Amino acid sequence: MALADTVKHQGETQLRAFCGRRVPVEVRDKVNLTYDVRGNSVTLIENRPSFRDPGRWTAMSIAEFRFDPKTGKWTLYCADRNSKWHVYMDIEPNSHFDELLKEVDADPTGIFFG
Repeated sequence: MALADTVKHQGETQLRAFCGRRVPVEVRDKVNLTYDVRGNSVTLIENRPSFRDPGRWTAMSIAEFRFDPKTGKWTLYCADRNSKWHVYMDIEPNSHFDELLKEVDADPTGIFFG
C-alpha cells in the first residue's frame, strides 16, 4: 500500500526544504541530496560525482523513513556498510515526520552523514 496523498505531500514538502537547506547552493555541483518514495518508504539519498569519472554521479542512501499506516507512525532506519537497513534505536517511531528528519539533521551518532 502506498502512502496516503496527504502523508506523502507533507513528507515531500519537509524533505524538499531539508535537502535545499542542508546543501548550500555554491557546492551543489559537488554534492546534493534527493529522496525516493516507494510504497510506504522514503529514502534520503546523497549524490556526488564519481571519483574516477566526475561526469557520472553516484548515489548513497543516507536514511530511510518507513510509514506504518496501522499506527500512523514513521520509523527511522540507518544503513550499515553493506547497505542493509536497521532500525535507528535513538528515536522512537513518531507520527511527526519532521521529528525524525531533525534527528537525521542533528546526526548525534554520526551514522547518517559521518
